[in-house]
Amino acid sequence: MSSKLKVAGWVALGAVAGALTTMQLQANARSSLSPLPLDEMQQLAAVFGLIKSDYVEPVDEKKLINDAIAGMVSGLDPHSQFFDKKTFKEFREGTTGKFVGVGIEIGMEDGLVKVVSPIEGSPAFRAGLKSGDLITRIDDSAVRGLSLDQAVKKMRGEPATKVSLSIYRKAENRTFPVTIVREEIKVQSVRAKVIEPGYAWIRVSQFQDRTVDDFAKKLEELYKQEPQLKGLVLDLRNDPGGLLDGAIAISAAFLPKNVEVVSTKGQLADQQATYRATPDDYRRRSGDDPIKRLPAALKNVPLVVLVNEGSASASEIVAGALQDHKRATIMGAQTFGKGSVQTVRQLGPESALKITTARYYTPSGRSIQAKGIVPDVMLDETAEGNVFAALRTREADLEKHLNNGPEAEENEARAKAREEARQKLEAEMAKREPLKPLPEFGSAEDFPLIQALNQLKGQPVIASKTAVERKAEAKTQ
Repeated sequence: MSSKLKVAGWVALGAVAGALTTMQLQANARSSLSPLPLDEMQQLAAVFGLIKSDYVEPVDEKKLINDAIAGMVSGLDPHSQFFDKKTFKEFREGTTGKFVGVGIEIGMEDGLVKVVSPIEGSPAFRAGLKSGDLITRIDDSAVRGLSLDQAVKKMRGEPATKVSLSIYRKAENRTFPVTIVREEIKVQSVRAKVIEPGYAWIRVSQFQDRTVDDFAKKLEELYKQEPQLKGLVLDLRNDPGGLLDGAIAISAAFLPKNVEVVSTKGQLADQQATYRATPDDYRRRSGDDPIKRLPAALKNVPLVVLVNEGSASASEIVAGALQDHKRATIMGAQTFGKGSVQTVRQLGPESALKITTARYYTPSGRSIQAKGIVPDVMLDETAEGNVFAALRTREADLEKHLNNGPEAEENEARAKAREEARQKLEAEMAKREPLKPLPEFGSAEDFPLIQALNQLKGQPVIASKTAVERKAEAKTQ
């Protein structure tokens, strides 16, 4: 697939995509609910012994055991995962919104790392990196040929260490070196601005530890600029999810007190739960409730929620709750469809298990697992139509997703449709100028945002003429 067709990623921020996770860090895993299968355990021990004695070269025992655990967990579903020391550290960085690096949001362009935006106040920001800059080398490694993940790992490291980047700035047609000292970066998961008098936009890019505080702070700033707010757009596009309590808190900001936001159902008693729009259900620690400080007018301000195929997990909880309570108009594209809850259980000081423990349900009882939230108004990505939407993978496309048995033919059809869309786009690119990347969210060229504002103002909305609901819904249990 051409690198021009790759949708920009945000992994440089330390994001953990699609994790609706309740952090229950326990020293020991729960005891088994049934006796261990003795024959199979003996077989596992026999395989371990044979590898130790007969393999062509010595094998590290710890690595062998970790690989066995990782293989066992990976066979469950796409979201369960065993964390060793390294991956557990990366996961915690993703949920806290802190990591050590240079401080840039990145994507890919022509096989190179593209700077989407330097994070304000970060080392990259102070070094003068600009949106649109292309990174061609990281230390002694050429970027071309690296995946986005590999490039991110090379730019991250320990605090106070240096990384050398070669930057190509297209606007000036020159390449120059920059040496940056890594430091801890605090991710801003919330952005907001007044779009025009009376109308504002607030974007949540992921639900992290600091998201609720940042969300409340940005809303307070909006109301200071625009006390008589007539309409608000809550932008959850490409929000992969995050912490459950953040989703409950942001839903509670717009909903009447104590109404249901989401419920969960799993095998264990503590996974049979209903979460409501109350501080008791979203405050994980004592202290100030930032949602309580928000203006009372927020409960009634006309609201549009923007979603797309990249809106997953916690962002789907928010969209589903606001839709079921008829508090907002949901606009955009059908969401990712991750309707499962993962719980993190710590196994030791530096390892943990992230395991799927429940499904979640919207207030009306809908399970959106492998289906997603269907918008009230379907929108295209641009005025010219959907450019990249057909290429995006959803929950139902993931191998071993929950309840995937009856959907095998549908998965095959979706995979075929994505391949056809890719071939069509690449054929078009061969005939004419390369496709322009999608406009930045919140910009003046942001077509779905323009339609959301039209909806709030009672003006005509250009709805999609081609988007259709994906009917397949996973069976619930």
